[in-house]
Amino acid sequence: MSSCVPARADSARTKHIHPPHSPPTGGPRRFRLAGADVSASIAVFLIALPLSLGIALATGAPLQAGLVAAAVGGIVVGWLGGCPLQVSGPAAGLTVVTADLIQQYGWRTTCAITVLAGIAQLGLGCLRVARSALAVSPAIVHGMLAGIGVTIAVAQLHIVLGGTPQSSVPDNLLALPAQLADLRPADVAASVLTLTLLFLWPRVPGKAGRLLGKLPAALIAVAGATAVAALAGLRLPKVDLPSWSSHALATLPDGPVLGLVAAVLTTTLVCSVQSLLGAVAVDKLVSARPGLTGRVKRSDLDRELLGQGAANIVSGSLGGLPIAGVAVRSTANVSAGAVSRNSTMLHGVLVLIATLLLVPALELIPLASLAALVMAVGLKMVSLNHIRTVTRHREVLVYAVTTGGVVFFGVLEGVALGIAVAVGVALHRLTRTRIKHDETAGVHHVHVRGQLTFLAVPRLSRVLHQVPQGVDTVVELDGSFMDHAAYETLQDWQKTHTAQGGRVEITGRRPGTRISEPADTDGCRCRPWTPWRNHQCEPPQPTPPPGADGQGETGTDTDAVTGSPGRPSGQSEADGPDGPQGSDGRGKPTGTGVTGTPSGLGGLSARDLARGISGRELARGISAFQRNTAPLVRGELARLAREGQQPSQLFLTCADSRVVTSMITSSGPGDLFVVRNVGNLVPLPGEESGDDSVAAAIEYAVDVLKVRSITVCGHSGCGAMQALLSAEPGGAQTPLKRWLRHGLPSLARLRDAPESPSGAPESPPEDTESWPLLAGHPPADAAERLCLANVVQQLEHLRAHDAVARALSAGDLELQGMYFHVGEAQAYLLSGDPVSAADGVFELVLETDLTA
Repeated sequence: MSSCVPARADSARTKHIHPPHSPPTGGPRRFRLAGADVSASIAVFLIALPLSLGIALATGAPLQAGLVAAAVGGIVVGWLGGCPLQVSGPAAGLTVVTADLIQQYGWRTTCAITVLAGIAQLGLGCLRVARSALAVSPAIVHGMLAGIGVTIAVAQLHIVLGGTPQSSVPDNLLALPAQLADLRPADVAASVLTLTLLFLWPRVPGKAGRLLGKLPAALIAVAGATAVAALAGLRLPKVDLPSWSSHALATLPDGPVLGLVAAVLTTTLVCSVQSLLGAVAVDKLVSARPGLTGRVKRSDLDRELLGQGAANIVSGSLGGLPIAGVAVRSTANVSAGAVSRNSTMLHGVLVLIATLLLVPALELIPLASLAALVMAVGLKMVSLNHIRTVTRHREVLVYAVTTGGVVFFGVLEGVALGIAVAVGVALHRLTRTRIKHDETAGVHHVHVRGQLTFLAVPRLSRVLHQVPQGVDTVVELDGSFMDHAAYETLQDWQKTHTAQGGRVEITGRRPGTRISEPADTDGCRCRPWTPWRNHQCEPPQPTPPPGADGQGETGTDTDAVTGSPGRPSGQSEADGPDGPQGSDGRGKPTGTGVTGTPSGLGGLSARDLARGISGRELARGISAFQRNTAPLVRGELARLAREGQQPSQLFLTCADSRVVTSMITSSGPGDLFVVRNVGNLVPLPGEESGDDSVAAAIEYAVDVLKVRSITVCGHSGCGAMQALLSAEPGGAQTPLKRWLRHGLPSLARLRDAPESPSGAPESPPEDTESWPLLAGHPPADAAERLCLANVVQQLEHLRAHDAVARALSAGDLELQGMYFHVGEAQAYLLSGDPVSAADGVFELVLETDLTA
């Protein structure tokens, strides 16, 4: 018996999901198929059926090969692939490649090449290099697809006109005049009808259009042309599906080794790149669909490559076309509401059923109708949106060369040409630097546009030496790279120009771009958030009186304080290694003086020095804003100046310098109407005693600006709350005491006891539980309890204002309470609508909540 019982019942290796020696409580998991997947699979099937036949026709392969590839792509890739909602099958982007292979090697060898390409994709997937394929420039990919689209359209135009396409685009263009002279009216009529239905079906207006639009235009176009041709008795070449008994399968490849290797590489490249780009596009479609992001995982590109490889092996072995992810069918799958990979797999099953049972109906389809459908697909591959994008990014040359190379030489050759041109353009941009010099209002400007490398050093040096000696100069760097040679050239010139009495300011497009001054030994590296720490690149230095320091701000003083040469200005012999006496250890002045001497520096008083330092900090901060931030926000502020302010909420918070409203709410200009006062207090109506500023702001925000919410935000370590707790009864009524009386109801709310005889509330006992909770736990101390109770109380004061009461009753306004813990940089929101201090719970705001 003991041998059946584990030695340790709590062992991690002996975890039971049901009692020992008893059968499992439940049976195996049942397969569930969502209704949304069923409807989506039908929509995709109706699109895939005519397109698969049309692509097989365009390649010159047996028409059944397109159906085989569609079924295999749906089932195998749907089951094994890494992008659940991407639909794979015969793709228009593979038409040119496959047609060339069939013409050169024959159909059965082409199937073998498809199998080898699938094996190559499996190898790439195992090496986990799928992300590397996305490094190819989008201009090359779009150019490749555009070239393939042009090739498809020109070839299918001959079938639309009733003829037979040639082997290449130049030959098709040369044969086009003769084909136009020998039109076949029946083929042209079926093609025109197909294109007309394809174009007009999605544009049917009204309610009928919304209902009819659920049927795919491709199916309607082909079905309509087929029905008209059958009813009119037109004699047209039609689909011919041979018996499955004579279906050709793959054989051993036969041909030159180098040619076969190139064919396998081309097929692998086009299949892989198109599938991976399609997976990325499907991720974007999924993220834009509400409610689907959490249910469908992001694509695993390496797994997708493995699935595509397995599908190509199966498709090639069964005599099918090469397989890749298809944008049209994938978009239809997501738009139709698919929620899992079951829709893709079911679509493949439906194609397989149609291949076996609908052969008589498929053989009624005119070839001209399929050719018109594929020609329209090819023309859509030349996207005007892609052309605008590459033009905006100055890559139109790469796009045009790739497109032309694919059209006139082939896919692999065109992609190779595109890569070569892209590399050349990148090198040209790296070495092309524009440097110019001008003068504005007595200040000389040197503008550098582009990357500063050693190749640009001669031009940079020549322009810098055109700047006169001793003048103010601004060097503007507009680039993301500077090598060591250019850095030394710029720094050496800066030292020389400064020594000759000039002043140099070096700025960049990115915040914090700076060349350190020679005396800047701190190694300052400004980052985007450093302004919040009241930090600028140069430490603030007092302005010495004339003659006290001949070296300027960053120089050394020979005898300003102690008579000791070589010591920085303002530092005495008694100063320690951490800074002067009376500093905070970082060289910043404290309340005991600036230099540690009673007389200050050079005869200036400590108050004058502090005033000078404060003024320089303000000016330096404004200068940093004008240089780094203003160019980034100028357009938005100009829009706000034109349109006026339209804030969404009134934010009422404390005047504490540590509470930065725009930072903790991630808001920008125009988002918040902010009111700040000591203690974030809202006086009750009629008790302002001459100070109506808060009430006026509330009325203006609610009645004029039409804000949708009002937030009262308290914070940890609030000095006003600490002053309320420690207030002495009686005494002179200073302005601060008169203002803080508006916080007495908060103190009484927390204490929940009558006032003392003196009229001032007593401090709350430590064991009371009449205070709000902070994330389910009691506050840390009395000050924090009062801060939370004060937020609840001021929300109650807000409801007493007429404007707020009217907006609340109309449902146009909501009130929110917020508490910000400064030390933890953590925000808490008040949940519910508390009527007493004990009812309030301030819930933690998590990072995941921000994406909801």
